[in-house]
Amino acid sequence: MKIYYHPDDFLAPSFAVVTSGTFDGVHLGHQKILNRVKEIARQNQGETIVLTYWPHPRLVLHPEDSSLKLLNTFEEKAELLKEAGIDHLVRIPFTREFSQLSSKEFISRILVQTLRTRKLVIGYDHRFGHNREGSFEELKKNAPLYGFEVEEIPRQDVDHITVSSSKIRQALEQGNIETATNLLGRPYSIRGLVVKGDRIGRLIGFPTANLSIDTHYKLLPADGIYAVTAAHAGKTYKGMMYIGFRPTVGGMHKSIEVNLFDFNAEIYGDELIVFLHARLRADSRFTDLEELKQELIRDKVKAEEALKNIRMQ
Repeated sequence: MKIYYHPDDFLAPSFAVVTSGTFDGVHLGHQKILNRVKEIARQNQGETIVLTYWPHPRLVLHPEDSSLKLLNTFEEKAELLKEAGIDHLVRIPFTREFSQLSSKEFISRILVQTLRTRKLVIGYDHRFGHNREGSFEELKKNAPLYGFEVEEIPRQDVDHITVSSSKIRQALEQGNIETATNLLGRPYSIRGLVVKGDRIGRLIGFPTANLSIDTHYKLLPADGIYAVTAAHAGKTYKGMMYIGFRPTVGGMHKSIEVNLFDFNAEIYGDELIVFLHARLRADSRFTDLEELKQELIRDKVKAEEALKNIRMQ
């Protein structure tokens, strides 16, 4: 997959099959759109193009609302789209100036002049242009004038829940990992660099890899203990992860720590990708380290049970 960090860098193929959106999470609803885009491209010997925006429009238009956290960094999103088999990813730097484009200007300047769209596939209730004035109806009306076709994909439901990035964020914030996994179509993941901690885990028999994560954009799920798998250097390990302020030892900052089972290598400075499979319990304060140790022993048993059917690489 080729990535273009500005639309001016893009050289359009002879038959461009395009979809547009933020694609935060690349969840099951997004995957339904992507599969249709790929199907049309195959039928027409064309190439697939995903048009996306960075930063997320809400972060630009409503900077006072710092509550929005994203399911993916741009790099994570790009990796997921590459895995999905997309040919081209075009990133539009989202600015206030860009947000002023009318829907007609967006169609003519971006879809027609830049991408040379032949077929456009959009999701249910997709909006675009200044104040989200553009709609499927407008696209359908203007498409013949500009020489492309447009198709709308119906909304995707899972267990009668409409799949959306906001519902996945809500599930994660509540610690509801099962719902998030079902809507994403895969376990939610967190990646970070392993940094040195205070080694308290080693003292009680549970050494941890402390993760440094840029949480300016990335959503962390609810505090607590999670059953996880983690990828490192091409191998995957089972383990459990802690997210919280470590109240038992008087922690002052949020900590993300991973205890990998059957693993004892020093990996400071390495990247770890952690996949969440189940929340075992909420964060708790214990009277001392011995009480914490005994609870972690019970946590490990529950984690091993939760992960027993996970296939490892």
